[in-house]
Amino acid sequence: MKKSILAIAIAFLGINAASAQESPLFGVKGGINFSNFSGDGINSYNDPDGRTSFNLGLLAEIPLSERFSIQPEVLYSGQGYDIADRNDADDIEYQLDYINVPVLAKFYVVEGLSLEAGPQVGFLVNSEIDYDPSGTNDNNSISLDDDQFNKVDLSVALGASYKFRGGFFVNARYNAGLSDIYDDSANTYFAKADAKHSVFQAGIGFMF
Repeated sequence: MKKSILAIAIAFLGINAASAQESPLFGVKGGINFSNFSGDGINSYNDPDGRTSFNLGLLAEIPLSERFSIQPEVLYSGQGYDIADRNDADDIEYQLDYINVPVLAKFYVVEGLSLEAGPQVGFLVNSEIDYDPSGTNDNNSISLDDDQFNKVDLSVALGASYKFRGGFFVNARYNAGLSDIYDDSANTYFAKADAKHSVFQAGIGFMF
């Protein structure tokens, strides 16, 4: 009887310890995006350049063991690309903004340093271009027809983070697009090129 009570007590303490270890952490993060796009036939369009923007959002970290955790996030992410018109030197920046929801597997190599990877789904919330005609300093913003873009973007995220004592962390990540930016029925050059997002991110954050 005493052995049974002792076994139950040990099991109860073990469950409590595991629960304490698995208590989720919550945080905020933000940083800079260096976005571009890739795909067959892209380079023939006057070497598209990248767009520099930002990302900002919330995250949670759910520990499953001492070294392994799951990290879901919800981020506003400015993406897109910058090109020069094929016929002149006009500068055109395509601004495609998403709400991205990555779900990452996170592995701690050593204390503080972790590697992360996982799928990401993005929802298009804004699409416009900034148009700077050649030889002028005029910037014109033009809203684009959302129907030419796929509303949902799928990608895979790969990155690394370092968490300092106190909750602050730094992060670097690459998001490789898996789905086409443009709808197949879109009447644009890029729809024929199977354009996909390619985004490098660097930022900081704080876990509570």
